[in-house]
Amino acid sequence: MEKRVSVRGRTARRMVRIANHLPGSNGGELRMRLSERERMWQCPEHLELIPIKMEEFTMELLRRKQEEEVSGGGIILQLHGGGYYGKLHNTYRSMAGLYNELSNGFDVLSIDYRVAPEHPFPAALEDAILSYQWILEKGYNQEQLFVVGDSAGGGLALALCLYLRDHNMPLPRGIITMSAWTDLTKSGESYEENFEIDPIFGGSRDTLVYKEGYYRDVSPENPYISPVLGDYSGFPPMLMQVGEYEMLLSDTLTVAKKAKDAGVEVREHVYKGMFHVFQMGLLMYPEAKEAWVEVGHFIRKLSRS
Repeated sequence: MEKRVSVRGRTARRMVRIANHLPGSNGGELRMRLSERERMWQCPEHLELIPIKMEEFTMELLRRKQEEEVSGGGIILQLHGGGYYGKLHNTYRSMAGLYNELSNGFDVLSIDYRVAPEHPFPAALEDAILSYQWILEKGYNQEQLFVVGDSAGGGLALALCLYLRDHNMPLPRGIITMSAWTDLTKSGESYEENFEIDPIFGGSRDTLVYKEGYYRDVSPENPYISPVLGDYSGFPPMLMQVGEYEMLLSDTLTVAKKAKDAGVEVREHVYKGMFHVFQMGLLMYPEAKEAWVEVGHFIRKLSRS
């Protein structure tokens, strides 16, 4: 029997469509504007959020307080989405808290990398590389190091690992992507097939998907910009989640197939009836909760092996 979309999941999809089709709220940009006015994030009492200033960007390390017993001992590098235009915001801090909980105590490093149009490619990739090097220099166990990202952050996570592999640098234990934006050439079939049903980006060419400021001076066919064009030989295990209704559906499916063909262990999961980065709902509806449970299982399984 085909799995049905939950009532809460359908409601979330409708709300997302309404919010992203209000006058002046071009797909993905409403969330960016709201994040600029958000209040200070309330860190849970058992955690501490440590700001870290790098030369060109900032990072935040979320970890359990030292008096708490930490059973994980690993670290998760979180690369946020936002079409290479949006900055780190409170939803990602809450997501970091979930990563910490589901991994049984891994530290979570979230980077507020430089974004377009002021800082086009390769700024975001350079910042991701520096944050990864910071992790290695701090002595974290590479066997308990994970790189995660959603949307543009998912594409950036893959681009980072392509760069690490190409430059003979240590790769993480695993990679997790949520609705990864891997094809900035926008050539995948789902860009047309799901154009009318995508509740965030659908029905308009005036959304973050069609902005070109990130690669204004470089061809989007560069694999470090469009990882869908990369070679995945030698990659670590990957968990790739995506929603059925996304214009970016083929971005995940194509990378997953290429990686599998290259011998990579890939867990690819298309969530029925879901939309772009539906995991931002955290635990508010069954599909998002299921996705996060899957994330936790993936991290715990690999960190034990």
